[in-house]
Amino acid sequence: MTTKDLLRRLVDALPAEELPAARRFLEYLRDRGDPVLRAFLDAPKDDEPLSPEDEAAVAEAEEELRQNAGAPWVQVRRSLLQE
Repeated sequence: MTTKDLLRRLVDALPAEELPAARRFLEYLRDRGDPVLRAFLDAPKDDEPLSPEDEAAVAEAEEELRQNAGAPWVQVRRSLLQE
């Protein structure tokens, strides 16, 4: 019997209330095996200070978000397909 077969049997034997936890753990293991995703997850925090220009751009973007509720996905998709 292969390891995958054993894992399938274990999953089948789990109580229903434990399935969400098992799923999260298996997804975690799967994602940790992706070298690109692992590099992002393990990357150090960017602690470089923001320049005054960066701070102004962040403030402008935050203000724009406060004033605009956003656009429906259909509208965004249409505009992207037109470009």
